[in-house]
Amino acid sequence: MKRYDLRPLKDNFYDRMFELIKNDICEGENAIFLFEIGDFSPIQKVADMVKENNYTLMNSLKFNEVDWTVVIKKSAPAIEESVQEESVEE
Repeated sequence: MKRYDLRPLKDNFYDRMFELIKNDICEGENAIFLFEIGDFSPIQKVADMVKENNYTLMNSLKFNEVDWTVVIKKSAPAIEESVQEESVEE
C-alpha cells in the first residue's frame, strides 16, 4: 500500500492521482490519496473516475475540515473478462 499527499495541488489533483495509479501502483495494490476539498464535488468526480477506469474505491472519508482521504485498489477489470467469457460460450 502506498500513500500520496496531493493537498499541495489543491483542485488540480485528478490528473496526478490517475497518473500515479496507472504508473506507480501495481495490479492488486491499494493506494491512499489525501487531497483538499472546498465543496464535495471532488469526491463525486473521483468516484466517477475510479469507476470509469475499472478501479475499486475501497474507502472515502473526511480527514478533517478541509482534507479528504480515498483508498483506491488497482484491480484487473474482472467484469469485462467474465462478460467476454459469456459471449464466447453463447
